[in-house]
Amino acid sequence: MALSFNPQDMPVIGVDDHLPSVARPALATAALRERFRAPPRWVPETTVEPRFIERTPTRASVLVPIVDRAEPTVLLTQRSDHLSDHPGQIAFPGGRAEETDADATATALREAQEEIGLPASQVDVLGAMPLYTTGTGFLVTPVVAIVQPAYSMRADPFEVAEVFEVPLAFLMNPSHHRHHAVEVRGVRREFLSIPYQGVDAQGHPRRYFVWGATAAMLRNLYRFLSA
Repeated sequence: MALSFNPQDMPVIGVDDHLPSVARPALATAALRERFRAPPRWVPETTVEPRFIERTPTRASVLVPIVDRAEPTVLLTQRSDHLSDHPGQIAFPGGRAEETDADATATALREAQEEIGLPASQVDVLGAMPLYTTGTGFLVTPVVAIVQPAYSMRADPFEVAEVFEVPLAFLMNPSHHRHHAVEVRGVRREFLSIPYQGVDAQGHPRRYFVWGATAAMLRNLYRFLSA
């Protein structure tokens, strides 16, 4: 579904530089495994967006792939511009559940295999985050996993325009989290963005604009890791 506004043009109404970042030792993969093994009591910040289109709710899953590097990163994709749902947006690998999927984790792993060619054998699932309902009617389960740094990948160009990595420490630093607001079809929608200045596959500087549901799920991960 094409947007009626450009999220990058929306004014910033707040920045969370008053909140502490997640300490780097807590971002190491061993610490992440322990956090999911024995989770703290915590409350997600956002789980439901205001609906701005009418459609039958659809179950979906995304994989939140944390690459096991000395400084862990998060693997993200940019969706192809021609797709009917969320074209051109930065997202986690993922998609709609199918009847043959055993559960939400199976959906996330299958979709990651189909979209970016990431084999399940290179993925170590840590656990799932709370269900997130998008304004477009998707009921999304974020499945967090550790990915081997030497992962093999072949993106499906029909669905994915680009695959890139962002340092987990950058994403877990709220001073990079920006709040915006826009009115869509008479409904005020507040959303989060996490702009990242990175480098594309050709080595050219590029600004990646992580926003919406992807940014909100990362914000929930921040709340989980900082609890």
